[in-house]
Amino acid sequence: MDRLRQRADFVAVANGARVNSPAFVLQSLDRRSLGRDDSGPIRIGFTVTKKNGNAPERNRIRRRLREVVKRLDPVSMLPHHDYVLVGRRDALTRDFATMIDDLRAAFTKPARQAHKGRGQKPAPATSRKPD
Repeated sequence: MDRLRQRADFVAVANGARVNSPAFVLQSLDRRSLGRDDSGPIRIGFTVTKKNGNAPERNRIRRRLREVVKRLDPVSMLPHHDYVLVGRRDALTRDFATMIDDLRAAFTKPARQAHKGRGQKPAPATSRKPD
């Protein structure tokens, strides 16, 4: 299992499927869906936004998420996928065993698909005048 480190990889995964949990959001992307014939390892990235606290709190959230992934069996992760765990503030106080169960459940849940045109406004509906 490798780490995601480049911004372009994080942005690509953000347009994929997502599963919500109290302590994190799991985003996933099948690299084969991008037209790549990719047989590389599973890659995972971690991020925590500034709204979740100051730097030491964000680092603690990130460390807890990394440890949860280390303790989880990699069999539950799908091959040819990239994953991003977006930490939430509840990760600071949530029981560690519960977080492991949440992550295991997130890997098995059907993911909510993101829209292809995410962040774009829908095209206005055109009305035709009757002839």
